[in-house]
Amino acid sequence: MVQPTSLEKEFHQAMVQIYHKAKEECGYNATRFLQMVANDGGLKAAKKLLATPYPSEGFVKLWENRRLDLSMENLVLNPKYRSLFTEQEIEIARERLNTYGFTPKEV
Repeated sequence: MVQPTSLEKEFHQAMVQIYHKAKEECGYNATRFLQMVANDGGLKAAKKLLATPYPSEGFVKLWENRRLDLSMENLVLNPKYRSLFTEQEIEIARERLNTYGFTPKEV
């Protein structure tokens, strides 16, 4: 099995952090998201979610709470992690956020 790079480990931690922030700040307990991250790792979980034709239930919940800044899609667009994703995956993340009226801040 290939060992994750330090950037992949960092991304995984960031995925766990957005779960905790959403729970603390929005009262949203994204159990399936956390399970997916725990089972597949943050990077693989993000890639799986980006491969679906529609935003996840969690994405919609965050949108309802006006907290798309805590979405996986927003994390994918962070320049620090972009090298982990294909141009197509980055475009999907950007499109989803734009469709829901959220403009990510360039970090």
